[in-house]
This record gives sequence, structure tokens and C-alpha cells, in this order.
Amino acid sequence: MGRDNKQGQSSNKGSLPQTPKNQKIAPNKVREEFAQELADLKKLAFKTPHKK
Repeated sequence: MGRDNKQGQSSNKGSLPQTPKNQKIAPNKVREEFAQELADLKKLAFKTPHKK
């Protein structure tokens, strides 16, 4: 970019416009969400037969 690039700073720098509001997780619920995801993955791992 050259010196003549006059684009200012973004006005929504602190937001995540690509994440819908209904899919955002409250900061105090993040650990709970990760624990649920890991439990689901563990169930799937034991459910599928392992081939050697």
C-alpha cells in the first residue's frame, strides 16, 4: 500500500460480524462448551469400529 491509501480504520474493529449473535458463547460458558464438545467426540470415537 502506498502513502496515498486513504482508507481509515474500520469502525467495527472489536466485533465479529461473521458470527451470528445466536451462535456466540458467553465468556463464562466457554469451558462448559468445550467439555461438551470433547464428550461428544469421545462418544463418537468409541462408537465407530477401529480398523487396523
